[in-house]
Amino acid sequence: MTGQVTEQALRGAGVAVLIPCYNEALTIGKVVDDFRAALPEADIYVYDNNSTDDTAAIAAEHGALVRFEPRQGKGYVVRQMFREIEADYYVMVDGDDTYPADAAPALIAPLVYGRADMTVGDRLSNGSYGEENDRAFHGFGNDLVRWLIKVIYGYSFDDVMTGYRAFNRVFVKTMPVVSEGFQIETELSIHAVDKRWRITDVPIDYRDRPEGSYSKLSTFGDGAKVLAAIASLFKDYKPMAFFGWLAALFFILGLIAGIPVIAEFTMTHLVERFPTAILAMGLVTLGALSFTAGLILDTVAKNNRKQWELTVYEVYDQQR
Repeated sequence: MTGQVTEQALRGAGVAVLIPCYNEALTIGKVVDDFRAALPEADIYVYDNNSTDDTAAIAAEHGALVRFEPRQGKGYVVRQMFREIEADYYVMVDGDDTYPADAAPALIAPLVYGRADMTVGDRLSNGSYGEENDRAFHGFGNDLVRWLIKVIYGYSFDDVMTGYRAFNRVFVKTMPVVSEGFQIETELSIHAVDKRWRITDVPIDYRDRPEGSYSKLSTFGDGAKVLAAIASLFKDYKPMAFFGWLAALFFILGLIAGIPVIAEFTMTHLVERFPTAILAMGLVTLGALSFTAGLILDTVAKNNRKQWELTVYEVYDQQR
């Protein structure tokens, strides 16, 4: 029913399906055909990211609009997609045939009816990801990132690392993509939460890659990059909290080092542990500097947020 309602509401609206690809010759033809069937009026874009197989040729044969991004990394591809493609609604999906195309109308519906600015294809709630995916550390990494975002930003995603999402035009055209690789999903999620966009999780059925297809995601290498991205975005978006926690840590360490020195001085009126006293002073000084940096950068972040809000207004005005 949701799909039927969405088809009626989408008449006259432009929908773009964005498919970043790297060596997906085995599956890309089926993915393009499935999304053509699910969204007959949509423009389907396949961005080839230096594939060494026939991904681009197969996508073109199946009617996709093929473009190329020479900078290696999914983040680069998404940045270029968001810059170049003009549409009212965007569906982003991987080219590995792990996400069902028939769920696309359900992802778009909350955008059309003004209930969301970004929808997230949730693989976890119905258990399909756990049943299909046998890479244990992938599930652990997803849970860890979800927990960190909940602790830092207070928002609990059902699935934060999914590659199946939909966006409205204002979200896409005001999204400053800075990631290079697979950190892009984390960046999209944190940006949406930090900027208070409306987010809706849409449960989907996940299926594992077909035999012969392989994941380009490095569990530990890309996992470390995702954690680094979370820390970097935390610093950029919430500098007072980031540097405040850092300042508190330095102050606590300074007290741990300095209290014995102060206690000794009150009893003997002598400071015999000069290295410890110097260490304590240094740690407290670092704490003060971190707190000051947090105050200054918090002002900068608030001004950037105000400027971003004005940019959002401009994009809304362009749509009228």
